[in-house]
Amino acid sequence: MNKNSITQAEIVEKYRKEFPAEKSLFIDFGGCVIETKVNSEDLLADLKNYFKEFLISSTNGDILITAHECPPADFGIEYIVKQPDPGKTKIKEEHADLADGRVVYKRLTGMLFAFGHGGNIAIGPCVENSNQVINFINNRFIEYKLNQGCLLGHAAGVIKNGRGIAIAGFSGMGKSTLALHLMSKGTTFISNDRVMIEDNNSEITVYGVAKQPRINPGTALNNPDLARIIAESDKEKFLSLTQTELWNLEHKYDALIDECYGKNKFILRGPLNGLVILNWQRNNSETVIKIVDPIERKDLLPAFMKNTGLFYLPDSPDKMEDPDIDNYAAILSKTKLIEISGGVDFDKAADACLKFMQLGTL
Repeated sequence: MNKNSITQAEIVEKYRKEFPAEKSLFIDFGGCVIETKVNSEDLLADLKNYFKEFLISSTNGDILITAHECPPADFGIEYIVKQPDPGKTKIKEEHADLADGRVVYKRLTGMLFAFGHGGNIAIGPCVENSNQVINFINNRFIEYKLNQGCLLGHAAGVIKNGRGIAIAGFSGMGKSTLALHLMSKGTTFISNDRVMIEDNNSEITVYGVAKQPRINPGTALNNPDLARIIAESDKEKFLSLTQTELWNLEHKYDALIDECYGKNKFILRGPLNGLVILNWQRNNSETVIKIVDPIERKDLLPAFMKNTGLFYLPDSPDKMEDPDIDNYAAILSKTKLIEISGGVDFDKAADACLKFMQLGTL
């Protein structure tokens, strides 16, 4: 078969018939309910554990996803290779647009994901790659919100006293580290790496993604609430490294919010009262924190802007192009843009963020 001789609906029909997915869970993404049906008890257990803070009892959802544990699929589709991100060399994804949707093939795992007008389906070794199924579920929620008019941001988010902030930063600036510092000071988590922001005229709403933080050993060792996730046998090795060596480690740990900070500390929506941009450097200079104008400081906005990527299919032709910097500047002018520059000081940054969430000022 070539890429024009099969539809996404045919793929969905084939696999839902041959590998029936009859075990369901319902996940509430801040008002959007996604039903996920699987054919594997192991996968069901993984998903229930990961999304446990958002599970609800229901009989219907806004979006249906089915995930089928089965051998890797080959439909003879002629894929387009997604080139690696800058600085990377390994090709991980290929994709094809069919008449009624899109197929994304994960080259390293054999997983195949199809979505669009024909339905949403994950096919292949799902249990072994449950993280990719989790990402697919989250991406369906992101697509849902973007099609409602939200803008996508690359940021973490927390809320306290009914006031929410998003935290963005240029590569390696530590947005997740700052968010988790704030969690240790009593905030509630909204998101780790992606947010969607929506203009509601009277205020900006931020929607989070149910993705648990992945942190490096340095972040864990410097936060008592997180140190427990590192095995005692590894702590001595990591403690012998310099801060720079710890910062640059590729090793990552999952920091489940409920296990590190307690129950009911992860929600998926709130007001966006401020966007913090980390623009600091690893040196001994003084940390500078100030409110700036997003129209005048558009140079900061790429730290927050995020391309929609392969897993987004717009529901109308006018959404084919990603929003530009002026779109972001316009919506962010309705909230506070806070730049943190100078030297890195997480404690000072956290104190300023807490003051802003309490008083609305720095």
